[in-house]
Amino acid sequence: MTRTIPRILIAGAQSSSGKTTLTLGLVSALRRRGLKVQAFKVGPDYLDPTWLAAASGRPCYNLDGWMAVRDFVERLFSRVTRDADLAIIEGVMGLFDGAQSSGMAGSSAEIAQWLQASVVLVVNVRGMGRSIAPIVAGFADFEEGVLICGVIANHCGSERHRAILTEALASSGQPMLVGAIPRMGIPELRSRHLGLVTADLAQNCSPAVMEEFAIATERYLDLDEVLRIAHAAPPFRPLSPFPAHRGTSPDHSICLAVARDEAFHFYYQDLFDELDRRGCRIAFFSPLRESSLPQDIDALYLGGGYPEEFAEILAANEGMIDSLRRFARSGRPVYAECGGLIYLSQAVTTREAKRYPLLGILPSETRMLDHRKRLGYVEVTLKADTLWGKAGDRLRGHEFHYGELLSDPTKQDGWTAVYGRRLQNGVREAPEGFYQRNSRILASFVHLHLASCATALERFVDMCVRIRSEGSLHTAKKPIEGHNIP
Repeated sequence: MTRTIPRILIAGAQSSSGKTTLTLGLVSALRRRGLKVQAFKVGPDYLDPTWLAAASGRPCYNLDGWMAVRDFVERLFSRVTRDADLAIIEGVMGLFDGAQSSGMAGSSAEIAQWLQASVVLVVNVRGMGRSIAPIVAGFADFEEGVLICGVIANHCGSERHRAILTEALASSGQPMLVGAIPRMGIPELRSRHLGLVTADLAQNCSPAVMEEFAIATERYLDLDEVLRIAHAAPPFRPLSPFPAHRGTSPDHSICLAVARDEAFHFYYQDLFDELDRRGCRIAFFSPLRESSLPQDIDALYLGGGYPEEFAEILAANEGMIDSLRRFARSGRPVYAECGGLIYLSQAVTTREAKRYPLLGILPSETRMLDHRKRLGYVEVTLKADTLWGKAGDRLRGHEFHYGELLSDPTKQDGWTAVYGRRLQNGVREAPEGFYQRNSRILASFVHLHLASCATALERFVDMCVRIRSEGSLHTAKKPIEGHNIP
């Protein structure tokens, strides 16, 4: 059955064009009109979705054509928009920028083409007049199936400037101008070295701030025209729901503890959805504020975030440190990504040259750098059986971090590197993914997109079910091999 879900993708002519603030304003303004808006973010971004979730009042989902296959993207979009009035997708970088310079993989254009979404192009028009027309024409004609239906002029100088831009587009037969934002017309967002400060951390993230975004957007955009564009998107045939899954833990007896607070919050919502479908409950906890792990858990997930910004508090929380160390000795799975890897290490030295002891489980210290250590997509080939698959299995994800290890964990007994890494340009990097098989601990700087890999999730939940059935939950194992936990 064909259902027309109004949908629009806010794309930029380039990075830093103002997509995020405009998308936030649009979501806030339309929600203010009483509409149920489902927000999405193209790419592997963790921070923009927290703001979009705050603006929409609903979880925001990532859509990534490089990390996930088209079928997964379409099914995810179909599933989470079932009860929405319309979908708004924030693009990434420039419209056609992605994983390759020779194709659309990983780009906003790819997602727009797959979902047949109407595209509104944001152009920085500072110092620009009639030249907006050939710029928009080039974008509109560049790739078949990418439907640019409107233009937003950002950094517009005056009403006269707006009139010039409107006439330039109309006289050349280009998509119409649907909004012109003056400099400082929409509130600015605070940022940090990985991007925006997450909405959960921003002290000024409140209904009042969202109201400011909504009012500014109402003032400078033609919302009725934007809605018309969204409704003009071609009929989208929702695929059938994700294939029925009997669940590897049908009674939801398996529980994954997930660190989530200001220090740890880089997660994809679709992963939690997919684990739930397989019978795995999620128990969130705060390493900053709580003194112990949740009770009766089967596995632990320490995600990315900013542990270095809260290192002093994390190091002082002795109750949580003791609880995490005891769990790591139990033989139940522990998975740590990026910020989680930092927390798992022996200590972190911040960019201010302050050193704080941490969990001491991974046999290396970490150091934060003033420059970015790594940014980009990465494909992982498993070199041995591990938490998420068997030797030879391939997973995709990305790296984005300013931290580095000061020594090689594999120099310690019991630790091996189980990730063979290949970057998006085909270059092979040194093995990574530090795994201690006897303790089932896996730590890596790579953020994997696991929701799109059904076999990885099934292996993980099956492992938890097996461990629980074998009684490992109540059986303390010997201390972690290779080093002493202080």
